[in-house]
Amino acid sequence: MAETTAAPGLVLASVRQPGGTIPCDIHIADGAVTRITPAGAAAELPAGSRIIDLDGRYAIPGLWDEHVHMTQWALAANRIDLSRAGSAREAADVVRSRLAGPPDDGGSSGTVVGVGFRDSVWADVPSLELLDGVTRDRPTALISHDLHCVWLNSAAASRYGVAVDESGLLREEPAFELTRELGRLPDAVVDAWVRDAARAAAARGVVGIVDFEMTWNRDVWLRRVADGFDSLRVDAGVYPQDLDQAIQEGMRTGQEPGGGAGLLRVGPLKVLIDGSLNTRTAYCVDPYPHGGRGLLTVSEAELVALLVRAREAGFVPAVHAIGDAANEVALNAFEAAGIRGRIEHAQFVRSQDFARFGELGLTASVQPAHALDDRDAAEANWAGRTDRAFPLRSLLAGGAALALGSDAPVAPLEPWTAMSAATTRARGDGRAPWHREQALTRQEALTASTRGRSRIRVGDPADIAVLDGDPLAVPDAVFASMAVAATLVAGRFTHRSGV
Repeated sequence: MAETTAAPGLVLASVRQPGGTIPCDIHIADGAVTRITPAGAAAELPAGSRIIDLDGRYAIPGLWDEHVHMTQWALAANRIDLSRAGSAREAADVVRSRLAGPPDDGGSSGTVVGVGFRDSVWADVPSLELLDGVTRDRPTALISHDLHCVWLNSAAASRYGVAVDESGLLREEPAFELTRELGRLPDAVVDAWVRDAARAAAARGVVGIVDFEMTWNRDVWLRRVADGFDSLRVDAGVYPQDLDQAIQEGMRTGQEPGGGAGLLRVGPLKVLIDGSLNTRTAYCVDPYPHGGRGLLTVSEAELVALLVRAREAGFVPAVHAIGDAANEVALNAFEAAGIRGRIEHAQFVRSQDFARFGELGLTASVQPAHALDDRDAAEANWAGRTDRAFPLRSLLAGGAALALGSDAPVAPLEPWTAMSAATTRARGDGRAPWHREQALTRQEALTASTRGRSRIRVGDPADIAVLDGDPLAVPDAVFASMAVAATLVAGRFTHRSGV
């Protein structure tokens, strides 16, 4: 359970920073690091200060997940997991088995909900007939791992008033709309699941998230904070459909709304301009094997206008661009609008465009675990060009600032999984590393997970993760599942284990 108030003074005694051997004491007061002194050095402490001996453990700046759909991540833990289904038939069989067990609708008021399927690598295809055959008249909706596709049966299509063809699939905006509808559960239920998910994230060293839930998100988080949520800092994103309201209310990126307890800030303006690899809707220069180049859902002219509006209103734009053609459009728009910001995903980039990230002062908000999850889909759809897919090293070399995340529930909200994927391009399953030339060093991955804070310094917010090992030196397998002994936000413990 997170402590609700910071102590007047706290000393994390006998800790080391990564790569170091000499222990130090980190002094914290009023939510910030005030001094870093040699371990055991005599120092006057504020009255009531606590000293916690960390016995030579390692302290790093707290970790951020820069791209999360927090409500969807919390819901996913309470829905049918289809991530291991190797075919449409296997996914249907998972649903059949669940329906044969105790009643469990995934919290969606009678609709059976599954999550995590990856049809881009299936030999067979989803169909309305297949899903109807195992579910009968029970409304069933299965959400793909990338959230860009929903597979429905006839009963669910009727219940939610949507039209589907013989595939039973909804894609892009219709899929997003239904996904939002499936998440309309009692606030008390969802908020409890979100608290659980946040505590689990804190136990992995996470101190903050950028939440891109597709809704008017600020008020949701104000409610959660008022009800006691205190495990993480949250930057709550805004979508174009809500931009008018945000501007009318005087919101801007970085603003701390009243009632946010210092934990909540207004996040970026999120703009989706193409689809995803799994649904073969990422907008690409070359056609997919099945035909078509994907979808550009916002034209370049429309995007420029949005970015100009963002600049005038004080919003940092975060543009979702996955395909190489979509990334070209996004870069052109940033240049035309004269604004810095973020490109979310940047999964597939033309070689000549890498340097433009640096020239335009852009951040590449990337999700390294996707490279391993989607390597087969990439090889199937971007054959012969995957040397520039999930191109972390090329983006960094081009001058982009990197910000690592998960896109949970697309991948788990687990920063060590992301950093391990970024540094090894493998996941210990016997497969060879995939395009190892695109790997980051551990220091680069840590810096990209801590908002550029490579070490703890005086004056920093006391957002800290305490580790049992040196993250720059432990073996790869240990790094991928690093033991976190404690996490602090503004000098307040949000997680403690054995310290």
